[in-house]
Amino acid sequence: MIRLSRLKGAFSAAVCAFGLAACSSAPIHYYTLVPSAPAGARAPTADFAFELLPVQLPADVDTPQLVVRDGQSGEQLMDNEHWIAPLSDQIQQALSAHLSLDLSAQDLTGLPQGQRHVLRVRVNVRRFESMPGQHALLEAAWVVHPLWQGQGHDLVCSSLIRVPVTAGYEALMLGHQQALATLSRQIASVAAPLASGLTPACPAG
Repeated sequence: MIRLSRLKGAFSAAVCAFGLAACSSAPIHYYTLVPSAPAGARAPTADFAFELLPVQLPADVDTPQLVVRDGQSGEQLMDNEHWIAPLSDQIQQALSAHLSLDLSAQDLTGLPQGQRHVLRVRVNVRRFESMPGQHALLEAAWVVHPLWQGQGHDLVCSSLIRVPVTAGYEALMLGHQQALATLSRQIASVAAPLASGLTPACPAG
Protein backbone atom coordinates (compact mmCIF):
# COMPACT_ATOMS: atom_id res chain seq x y z
CA MET A 1 0.00 0.00 0.00
CA ILE A 2 1.32 3.36 -0.94
CA ARG A 3 1.96 5.55 2.01
CA LEU A 4 2.10 9.29 1.69
CA SER A 5 5.11 11.01 3.15
CA ARG A 6 4.21 14.58 4.05
CA LEU A 7 6.84 16.71 5.66
CA LYS A 8 6.07 20.04 7.25
CA GLY A 9 8.45 22.83 7.98
CA ALA A 10 8.39 26.48 8.87
CA PHE A 11 10.92 29.13 7.94
CA SER A 12 12.26 31.02 10.90
CA ALA A 13 11.62 34.78 11.23
CA ALA A 14 14.01 36.85 9.15
CA VAL A 15 15.22 40.31 9.88
CA CYS A 16 14.20 42.74 7.16
CA ALA A 17 14.28 46.50 6.41
CA PHE A 18 17.88 46.92 7.69
CA GLY A 19 17.06 45.15 10.94
CA LEU A 20 14.40 47.66 11.99
CA ALA A 21 11.52 45.22 11.45
CA ALA A 22 11.06 41.47 11.32
CA CYS A 23 8.94 39.43 8.98
CA SER A 24 7.96 35.78 9.25
CA SER A 25 6.94 33.38 6.50
CA ALA A 26 3.90 31.14 6.56
CA PRO A 27 4.47 27.41 7.16
CA ILE A 28 5.68 25.50 4.12
CA HIS A 29 4.29 22.00 3.56
CA TYR A 30 6.42 19.47 1.68
CA TYR A 31 5.19 16.48 -0.33
CA THR A 32 6.72 13.44 -2.00
CA LEU A 33 5.53 10.99 -4.64
CA VAL A 34 8.08 8.31 -3.73
CA PRO A 35 6.46 5.34 -1.95
CA SER A 36 7.88 4.00 1.27
CA ALA A 37 9.90 0.81 0.92
CA PRO A 38 7.62 -2.17 1.64
CA ALA A 39 8.42 -4.33 4.63
CA GLY A 40 10.12 -7.59 3.75
CA ALA A 41 11.02 -6.55 0.21
CA ARG A 42 12.63 -9.39 -1.75
CA ALA A 43 15.67 -9.41 -3.98
CA PRO A 44 14.96 -9.18 -7.74
CA THR A 45 14.24 -12.55 -9.35
CA ALA A 46 13.83 -11.60 -13.03
CA ASP A 47 16.54 -12.69 -15.47
CA PHE A 48 16.69 -9.14 -16.87
CA ALA A 49 17.12 -5.64 -15.48
CA PHE A 50 15.85 -2.26 -16.58
CA GLU A 51 17.23 1.23 -17.02
CA LEU A 52 14.82 4.12 -16.43
CA LEU A 53 16.00 7.26 -18.21
CA PRO A 54 15.38 10.73 -16.71
CA VAL A 55 11.69 11.57 -16.97
CA GLN A 56 10.73 14.45 -19.25
CA LEU A 57 8.15 16.83 -17.84
CA PRO A 58 6.46 20.07 -18.99
CA ALA A 59 8.39 23.05 -17.61
CA ASP A 60 5.27 24.76 -16.30
CA VAL A 61 4.71 22.07 -13.65
CA ASP A 62 8.36 21.20 -12.93
CA THR A 63 8.63 23.86 -10.22
CA PRO A 64 9.40 23.76 -6.48
CA GLN A 65 5.78 24.74 -5.76
CA LEU A 66 2.73 22.64 -6.49
CA VAL A 67 0.85 23.84 -9.57
CA VAL A 68 -2.90 23.37 -9.20
CA ARG A 69 -5.71 24.03 -11.63
CA ASP A 70 -9.30 25.07 -11.07
CA GLY A 71 -12.10 25.75 -13.46
CA GLN A 72 -11.98 29.53 -13.08
CA SER A 73 -8.48 30.93 -12.67
CA GLY A 74 -6.51 28.24 -14.50
CA GLU A 75 -3.10 27.21 -13.11
CA GLN A 76 -1.80 28.61 -9.84
CA LEU A 77 1.52 28.27 -8.01
CA MET A 78 0.91 27.33 -4.38
CA ASP A 79 3.62 29.22 -2.48
CA ASN A 80 3.16 27.26 0.76
CA GLU A 81 2.87 23.78 -0.85
CA HIS A 82 6.21 22.47 -2.12
CA TRP A 83 7.72 19.28 -3.51
CA ILE A 84 10.44 17.87 -1.29
CA ALA A 85 12.63 17.44 -4.43
CA PRO A 86 12.30 18.39 -8.12
CA LEU A 87 9.10 16.91 -9.54
CA SER A 88 10.86 15.23 -12.48
CA ASP A 89 13.17 13.47 -10.01
CA GLN A 90 10.21 12.51 -7.81
CA ILE A 91 8.40 10.89 -10.73
CA GLN A 92 11.51 9.01 -11.83
CA GLN A 93 12.21 7.73 -8.31
CA ALA A 94 8.58 6.71 -7.81
CA LEU A 95 8.44 4.85 -11.14
CA SER A 96 11.77 3.17 -10.42
CA ALA A 97 10.47 1.90 -7.08
CA HIS A 98 7.20 0.66 -8.58
CA LEU A 99 8.84 -0.98 -11.61
CA SER A 100 11.38 -2.75 -9.41
CA LEU A 101 8.47 -4.44 -7.61
CA ASP A 102 6.18 -4.94 -10.61
CA LEU A 103 8.97 -6.53 -12.68
CA SER A 104 10.92 -8.04 -9.79
CA ALA A 105 13.94 -6.54 -11.53
CA GLN A 106 16.75 -4.17 -10.65
CA ASP A 107 16.98 -0.62 -11.94
CA LEU A 108 20.52 -0.29 -13.31
CA THR A 109 20.29 3.43 -14.04
CA GLY A 110 23.78 4.84 -13.47
CA LEU A 111 25.22 1.38 -12.75
CA PRO A 112 27.38 -0.96 -14.87
CA GLN A 113 25.20 -3.26 -16.95
CA GLY A 114 27.72 -6.01 -17.55
CA GLN A 115 26.36 -8.90 -19.62
CA ARG A 116 22.82 -8.69 -18.31
CA HIS A 117 19.79 -8.28 -20.54
CA VAL A 118 18.50 -4.76 -19.96
CA LEU A 119 15.28 -3.05 -20.97
CA ARG A 120 15.59 0.70 -21.40
CA VAL A 121 12.47 2.62 -20.37
CA ARG A 122 11.84 6.22 -21.44
CA VAL A 123 8.87 8.21 -20.10
CA ASN A 124 7.73 11.57 -21.42
CA VAL A 125 5.05 13.12 -19.21
CA ARG A 126 2.81 15.30 -21.36
CA ARG A 127 0.33 16.36 -18.69
CA PHE A 128 0.58 16.35 -14.90
CA GLU A 129 -2.63 17.96 -13.73
CA SER A 130 -3.65 18.65 -10.15
CA MET A 131 -7.25 19.63 -9.42
CA PRO A 132 -7.91 19.44 -5.65
CA GLY A 133 -11.28 17.89 -4.90
CA GLN A 134 -11.58 16.61 -8.49
CA HIS A 135 -8.73 14.56 -9.93
CA ALA A 136 -5.03 13.85 -10.33
CA LEU A 137 -4.26 13.34 -14.01
CA LEU A 138 -1.21 11.83 -15.67
CA GLU A 139 -0.73 11.60 -19.42
CA ALA A 140 2.51 10.09 -20.68
CA ALA A 141 4.14 8.61 -23.76
CA TRP A 142 6.61 5.84 -23.03
CA VAL A 143 9.03 3.56 -24.84
CA VAL A 144 10.47 0.19 -23.83
CA HIS A 145 13.64 -0.73 -25.73
CA PRO A 146 15.56 -4.05 -25.41
CA LEU A 147 19.27 -3.27 -25.37
CA TRP A 148 20.56 -6.73 -26.24
CA GLN A 149 21.28 -7.63 -29.84
CA GLY A 150 18.55 -9.22 -31.94
CA GLN A 151 15.82 -8.72 -29.36
CA GLY A 152 12.75 -7.28 -31.05
CA HIS A 153 11.88 -3.65 -31.61
CA ASP A 154 10.98 -0.65 -29.51
CA LEU A 155 7.49 -0.71 -28.05
CA VAL A 156 5.96 2.78 -28.07
CA CYS A 157 2.82 3.33 -26.00
CA SER A 158 0.88 6.05 -24.24
CA SER A 159 -1.23 6.26 -21.09
CA LEU A 160 -3.91 8.60 -19.80
CA ILE A 161 -4.68 8.02 -16.14
CA ARG A 162 -7.21 10.04 -14.16
CA VAL A 163 -7.68 9.35 -10.45
CA PRO A 164 -10.66 11.00 -8.67
CA VAL A 165 -9.63 12.71 -5.42
CA THR A 166 -11.37 14.32 -2.48
CA ALA A 167 -10.57 17.78 -1.14
CA GLY A 168 -7.13 18.57 0.31
CA TYR A 169 -3.53 18.28 -0.79
CA GLU A 170 -2.92 14.95 0.94
CA ALA A 171 -5.73 13.37 -1.09
CA LEU A 172 -4.27 14.96 -4.22
CA MET A 173 -0.83 13.46 -3.49
CA LEU A 174 -2.35 10.03 -2.94
CA GLY A 175 -4.11 10.40 -6.28
CA HIS A 176 -0.83 11.16 -8.05
CA GLN A 177 0.85 8.25 -6.29
CA GLN A 178 -1.93 5.93 -7.48
CA ALA A 179 -1.59 7.28 -11.03
CA LEU A 180 2.15 6.54 -11.04
CA ALA A 181 1.54 3.06 -9.64
CA THR A 182 -0.96 2.43 -12.45
CA LEU A 183 1.51 3.68 -15.07
CA SER A 184 4.15 1.33 -13.68
CA ARG A 185 1.79 -1.64 -13.92
CA GLN A 186 0.98 -0.75 -17.52
CA ILE A 187 4.67 -0.54 -18.42
CA ALA A 188 5.43 -3.78 -16.59
CA SER A 189 2.57 -5.59 -18.34
CA VAL A 190 4.40 -5.27 -21.66
CA ALA A 191 8.01 -5.03 -20.49
CA ALA A 192 8.11 -8.55 -19.05
CA PRO A 193 6.75 -10.22 -22.24
CA LEU A 194 9.09 -8.07 -24.34
CA ALA A 195 12.03 -9.34 -22.29
CA SER A 196 10.89 -12.89 -23.10
CA GLY A 197 11.06 -12.25 -26.83
CA LEU A 198 7.32 -11.69 -27.37
CA THR A 199 5.71 -8.74 -29.12
CA PRO A 200 2.98 -7.53 -26.74
CA ALA A 201 0.37 -4.92 -27.59
CA CYS A 202 0.19 -1.65 -25.70
CA PRO A 203 -2.20 -1.75 -22.73
CA ALA A 204 -5.60 -0.15 -23.20
CA GLY A 205 -5.73 3.44 -22.01
